[in-house]
Amino acid sequence: MQIVWFKRDLRVQDHRALTYAAQRGPVVPLFVVEPAYWQLDDVSCRHWDFAREALVSLREDLADLGQLLIVRVGDVLDVLDDLRKAVGVHGLWSHEETGNGWTYARDKRVGAWCRAKDVPWHEIPQHGVLRRMASRNGWATQWDRFMAEPIVNAPALKPTGVSPGPIPSARDLNLVPDGARERQVGGRAAAEEVMSSFLTARGRTYRRAMSSPLAAAGACSRLSPHLAWGSLSMREVTQATWARQREVKLRGARDGWGGALSSFSGRLHWHCHFIQKLEVAPRIEFENLHRGYDGIRPSAPDAERLAAWARGETGLPFVDACMRSLHVTGWLNFRMRAMVMAVASYHLWLHWRPPGLELARLFTDYEPGIHWSQVQMQSGTTGINTVRIYNPVKQGMDQDPTGAFTRRWVPELAKIDDRFLQEPWNAENAGAVLGRAYPIPIVDHLSTARDARERIWAVRKGDAFRREAQGIVAKHASRKTPRRRSREEATSKQLDLPL
Repeated sequence: MQIVWFKRDLRVQDHRALTYAAQRGPVVPLFVVEPAYWQLDDVSCRHWDFAREALVSLREDLADLGQLLIVRVGDVLDVLDDLRKAVGVHGLWSHEETGNGWTYARDKRVGAWCRAKDVPWHEIPQHGVLRRMASRNGWATQWDRFMAEPIVNAPALKPTGVSPGPIPSARDLNLVPDGARERQVGGRAAAEEVMSSFLTARGRTYRRAMSSPLAAAGACSRLSPHLAWGSLSMREVTQATWARQREVKLRGARDGWGGALSSFSGRLHWHCHFIQKLEVAPRIEFENLHRGYDGIRPSAPDAERLAAWARGETGLPFVDACMRSLHVTGWLNFRMRAMVMAVASYHLWLHWRPPGLELARLFTDYEPGIHWSQVQMQSGTTGINTVRIYNPVKQGMDQDPTGAFTRRWVPELAKIDDRFLQEPWNAENAGAVLGRAYPIPIVDHLSTARDARERIWAVRKGDAFRREAQGIVAKHASRKTPRRRSREEATSKQLDLPL
């Protein structure tokens, strides 16, 4: 029996592991719900709820092919042992996964089990991420070549008689509902609708609307959670984008679509570019990419500052609006993701990992490779990227000029005049609002930014820092010209691409 182990690839379309396994014999399509994983500090109820919807959709699609999805709850090695005794395991098939530290260790255990039981494990690439990559040279070319390969059709399957098992609820896994009342819905049908609506209607203003937390909600692709859980393959999205670009070019219209699709296509590359960083250096989930920054921030966070930031109660209206929105929707546009992380790291001077974990739990589209690479970039610890310290007041004025976004999520400021919405401490009636209905700012955003900038740049002096930075560039940086690379990495501030 061939076991196809579904992980973050919850689809039957363009699923090479499933197609190749079906060519070898009867297939048991398997998803293992691992309770230990779902109790980790970077996962949450909203992740499971989205994944569960994708699993229901996957089970329906597999049924149409002739075989139900087999779901088991427990440690994956116990599940594989049980299947080996019940039906025999002649091969294990899965897509490669660049996950968090827990899944990395889990996969090493699976590899050891396969060697001990003489079961070949076939891991198939599903993104443009390269295993055992010696050099970044030629990476972009290989990405293009991989994405241009034919999309494989879903194979016909034969029933195996293995009991399918129920898909557990969040309550079954002891997951506490986390208030994501407006999160996106999972599953293949939802993914296809989101992709179609973006490429044919919503995405026309993508380039100019992506920075606004209001406009971006409709103009961005919103494909990131579907890519994170594999309801769509990156190849499917890329080829659909290329096809739409050809159509737009042939039509020759100057209606904004050309620029929008070009920008989006670039971000599809960045999706895999950032995951590649974690693939090459798994330690960046836990340690500074540039070790020169070790010890620059306290390892234990200021609990009051972290809690205020996480709850959206810093007294900085635009920051609080973004965090409160994220709690409810599970999504935030790229510039605001960068800003809230930068505020935590610079203005509040928190070590990046605790706020990074908070954001991981809140992002429905949490993708470890992109997430931790970007968390470090926005915290200034990569040693190679531009240090970008956002002014949260100016960002509010620039990105929410009418105040509609801020007022929706921070209704306590209803009595503050529009002129002072982003800096209510300057309003004449500040004393009636601050410290009563709404918090007084927990930090002075100007002085803390200045102090952070001095601390970060002080580390960057000296030959030892530069030598390590050169090694990071060689291992992780894009192979574009230095000027273009620095410009693109500085402007690609998404924490979970593409959005």
